[in-house]
Amino acid sequence: MQLDRIDRKILSVLQREARITNQALAARVDLSPSSCLNRVKKLESAGVIGPYLAVLDLPKLCRSVTVIATVSLKDPSSESFRMFEAALKEIPEVVECDTVSGVFDFFLRIVAPDMVRYNQIVDRLFDLIPGKVNMSSHVVLEQGKPFRGFPLNELLEE
Repeated sequence: MQLDRIDRKILSVLQREARITNQALAARVDLSPSSCLNRVKKLESAGVIGPYLAVLDLPKLCRSVTVIATVSLKDPSSESFRMFEAALKEIPEVVECDTVSGVFDFFLRIVAPDMVRYNQIVDRLFDLIPGKVNMSSHVVLEQGKPFRGFPLNELLEE
């Protein structure tokens, strides 16, 4: 999809302020409210925007442990990858999964209420492909820079 300067401005604003009113967004990007709304709907239908999510401050809500896990499958077949990824989708505590190149096959972000539950998840992952999953866990002690959007100005240079 080709994005013009105004589309880029819209995306930059929405990325930081998803709850902004259409009226305020239109003013920020120098468009009429109806033109702005049409552009936003076009970006949504193209799949460029969405879904809209609220960023939660988990420590204020509950106790939890966040673990970054690196996973390597000993069986590099596409069937093993698909089976593993499908199983991950069934575990709600696995909140992110990236398939990567290099020494590891996956990076997982797992958020569990405690280490007991985390260990249950690990056992479940090991049981998916018995003897063929290597996993290394890294407990997050502090999040120094949480994700707050993509650097669109740098990525979408004209």
